[in-house]
Amino acid sequence: MIFLYLFITFFLIGLFGFGGGYAMLSMIQTEVVTHYHWLTMGEFTDIVAISQMTPGPIGINSATYVGYQAVVNAGYSHWMGILGSATATFAVVFPSFVLMLIISKFLMRYKTHPIVEHVFAGLRPAVVGLLAAACLLLLTPENFSTPSDCPWQFWISVSIFIFTLIACQLYKMNPIRVLLLCALAGILLL
Repeated sequence: MIFLYLFITFFLIGLFGFGGGYAMLSMIQTEVVTHYHWLTMGEFTDIVAISQMTPGPIGINSATYVGYQAVVNAGYSHWMGILGSATATFAVVFPSFVLMLIISKFLMRYKTHPIVEHVFAGLRPAVVGLLAAACLLLLTPENFSTPSDCPWQFWISVSIFIFTLIACQLYKMNPIRVLLLCALAGILLL
């Protein structure tokens, strides 16, 4: 039964996940952690981190890892977990594949039509909102701690966050260099 739920959940996420993988993260978190309780928030945060480090789109990588972890956490074997990965990955990719086939056929013909222009104008703010929700989703005690639980970890995490924001936005520093510096800071300070 979990395979059917995985397929339906990730099919809907793939169908309504406008804005790419980061926009999908808040939907994945809502379904996987809050609705179905397949993963804890800590496990989901780890999956997001792993998905960012591995090659490929983050939404697809997250679906792959979530599919595996959800099935294994439900008590199934490693091999069934692989089937869960395949199910979730296929389900999240399938709607986009079908939509791209349909859109590619009609978009070039109707892209200047006022209704199509209005649809895309309406989708742009929604994508920004989904990306903002994905950012806020990661501002959790699992990632930053809290000032009352562990003030050292909290303030170091906040400092690393501010450094990353300034380095990327103001100084346009290479993201790989920023990641390596933040990893080094995490090793030395946390």
